Amino acid sequence: MRITESAISLNVPDVEASAAWAKKHLGFTEAMAAEGFCSLAHPEAGFHLVYLATGLPTFKPASAAGRADGLLVVFTVEDVDAEHDRLREEGVEVVTPLETEPWGERYFQMADPNGVVYQLVQWVAPTDPAYAG
Repeated sequence: MRITESAISLNVPDVEASAAWAKKHLGFTEAMAAEGFCSLAHPEAGFHLVYLATGLPTFKPASAAGRADGLLVVFTVEDVDAEHDRLREEGVEVVTPLETEPWGERYFQMADPNGVVYQLVQWVAPTDPAYAG
């Protein structure tokens, strides 16, 4: 299989709100848009972030419409502390404060206006010797 592009497609009630949030706070730009649809690109993300309006008859499978339980959109960054401070200053809702897992995953989580959870992570030295490798 040869993959030529990648995207994550999120079914949300307010496409414009999520798209505006990702453009303002995460640096995405609009690649294309239509009624109930917006595809965003970022030169460093490696995939398009697509928002589809909940209730579109073209969304398939219908059984997945409006369901994103447990979904996290995760980006690895160079300085998670600086991004945390910047985003808090911009008024972003932080739903999980900065924390570091024993295996060296330092992260925080935030939510967009539709409740989509985004996580920014930076890999640091493990705090538990069991994970030192």
